Amino acid sequence: YYAVTWLWDRGYEVFQNSGCSGPVDLIAIKNNKTTLIDVKTLYARGKRDSNWETGKGLLPSGKRTKKQIEMGVQLLTFNPQTRKLKFVEHVK
Repeated sequence: YYAVTWLWDRGYEVFQNSGCSGPVDLIAIKNNKTTLIDVKTLYARGKRDSNWETGKGLLPSGKRTKKQIEMGVQLLTFNPQTRKLKFVEHVK
């Protein structure tokens, strides 16, 4: 629900996946552009190298599948310590 309200605050209309599986968690629409989103929680790679406040050393709980890449799904990461979200900048 943090992801939904975060997107609402940024002007998106948001639709949730009604199932518990599939390549997409959310569909967000803004300015007539549709964005397919998979939300991933961040976790600490190693306690010494990880900083929850800056996000350094944190990794998403998974990566995009081949199908998600083909569909253009964007990852949205959630930091459970700070409750901050951000889109991952995917390399093409």
